[in-house]
Amino acid sequence: MGSLDIPISLLLIIIANSIVSYKGFNDRLFFHKYEFHVGSVRAGQQYRMFTSAFLHADPIHLIFNMLTLYFFAPIVINELGVFPFLLVYFGSLVAGSLLTLYFHKDEYYYRAIGASGAVVGVLYSAILFDPDRKLYLFFALPIPAYLFGIGYLLYSIYGMRAKTDNIGHTAHFGGAIAGYLITLAQAPYMLQTNTLMVILLAIPIVILFVLERFKKM
Repeated sequence: MGSLDIPISLLLIIIANSIVSYKGFNDRLFFHKYEFHVGSVRAGQQYRMFTSAFLHADPIHLIFNMLTLYFFAPIVINELGVFPFLLVYFGSLVAGSLLTLYFHKDEYYYRAIGASGAVVGVLYSAILFDPDRKLYLFFALPIPAYLFGIGYLLYSIYGMRAKTDNIGHTAHFGGAIAGYLITLAQAPYMLQTNTLMVILLAIPIVILFVLERFKKM
């Protein structure tokens, strides 16, 4: 794929995120109407679980998410096709919001925005297909993609427990789970051809559910 040869499905997602986010940057009423807010969602405004994923805190937040999507979405599209890619993206988006609501359902003040859940789902899907691709930690330290994916989710578990920042760790984790499961459902051959990576990438997911089962989250 050439540098300007962007699949139309990916381009439309980037455009939609950019337009909605730009509107939110300049219209705070619009921003607060469509952001994820637990109290509002529980009061019946479930649309926020979807619309919040097209809003971003600032241009840097938007650019970071869209660049990540730009680099990793083509791997998923090339391996699975356009419709399965859209299933990964939007399935991860919804899963991120659902997991966030599950873990924060009693925190009526809790708010979140951003495409990170959907983007991390695509990232985790891409890692399944290309686990040895080099990613650059802090833009300098090259590490295999699968180590980055595992480390990222372990850090997300830490962030979910610590609750010391404003990062939507729960949405990231929900997106990763959906990206992982939807990809394996679309490409079940990886259970045989890439068994070790399938197992390794499942470790943080298993840890999360074990911690939740024993009320450690």
